[in-house]
Amino acid sequence: MMTVSEAYTAMLRAAAGFGVTTVLLEAAEGRILRETVHADRPLPPYDRVTVNGLAIAFESYGRGQRVFGSGGIQAAGMPRQQLANLADGMEVMRGSVLPDLTDTVVPFDQLEVTEHEGFRRFTLTGNISQGQHIHRKGTDAHAGKPLLEPGVRIGPAEIGVLAGTGKAEVKVSALPRVLLVATGNELVEVRDTPEPHQVRLSNVHSLSAGLQELGIPTDIVHLADEKHRMSEELLPLLYRCDVMICTGAVGDGRFNHLPEVLAEAGMEKIVDGVGQKPGKRILFGRLPGGPVVFALPGNPQSVMTNYARYIRPWLEVCLGLPAREPVMARLSETLTFVRPLEYFIPVKLYISREAVLQALPIPHQGSGDLAALTRADGFMSLPSVSNVFEAGNAYPVWIFRQNSPI
Repeated sequence: MMTVSEAYTAMLRAAAGFGVTTVLLEAAEGRILRETVHADRPLPPYDRVTVNGLAIAFESYGRGQRVFGSGGIQAAGMPRQQLANLADGMEVMRGSVLPDLTDTVVPFDQLEVTEHEGFRRFTLTGNISQGQHIHRKGTDAHAGKPLLEPGVRIGPAEIGVLAGTGKAEVKVSALPRVLLVATGNELVEVRDTPEPHQVRLSNVHSLSAGLQELGIPTDIVHLADEKHRMSEELLPLLYRCDVMICTGAVGDGRFNHLPEVLAEAGMEKIVDGVGQKPGKRILFGRLPGGPVVFALPGNPQSVMTNYARYIRPWLEVCLGLPAREPVMARLSETLTFVRPLEYFIPVKLYISREAVLQALPIPHQGSGDLAALTRADGFMSLPSVSNVFEAGNAYPVWIFRQNSPI
């Protein structure tokens, strides 16, 4: 049986991209950039005024002049104007082009403004320095400078850069077609009223929600624990997806037919069980000419542990992101386990008064306790080398909640 690290390394060897596609800028939020974006002109493209005020020639101030007449107005969006008389200044608005023959901007709160017979006069009330309040042309980036590199997740700031460089269409990583397969005769649809011996589908919906955070759409199917029906219904679906994630029917029970069905379909096993708890019976492989398959135990915490530790990081690598790393947090209480496995325990993250990231273990009733996950941010990984884990020691946490404290 592989260790957690060995299993993930083996999975990464099977990681491959899903291609490149072009989307409109309006649809690029959250996608992974697959092209280099260059500045199409200097940034800013002109000497830009950063405050509302008066643009003057500093040499006039240097000669002792403190009162300036009005030589006009330069508003944002207007072509560059020229100051006709160095004894005057030109009123400028934030974002406008710096008028020709001026080199310094005095904000209005450092000016006393008077008006007589339609003529405005500006008296400086404080000291100024040459070149102040001007964002010089090209100081952010020269024309042709790379601004965004492939592998960046596109967020609001990146959208602004794309828009500012004229990228109405953007090359991004294509999204995989993901099929979520729930197995089990005990499962009924969400809208159904279950009998006492039944439960509603939940694992596949949790997975679907997690994948939606990556922008990945999913399809969901439910298969009965009957080998002939499972084969008959599953095989036509295998070549309609890039990734298939199954929940349930992977253990050694008499009705767990999924591994056998996948083997008969020709799946190459890459991972068959991992020395961890929960989720030990995870199966990973690839069908020839078909999808990559993750087959997970059916308990909710097993599903979410394997999603946080393997599936989400694996998909992010396939999409072109750097390999995900866990965060390190200090265990807030001492824990003891009796078996030499790598344990993944649900934890709530919080920042202590000393600005230290802490992980509080969430009490739960085993891997089938779905409700406990609503109080957790992720799973802390406790290594198999010890059975006792002291409070205050730091261990990695694999986050599954998007709105966690970090």
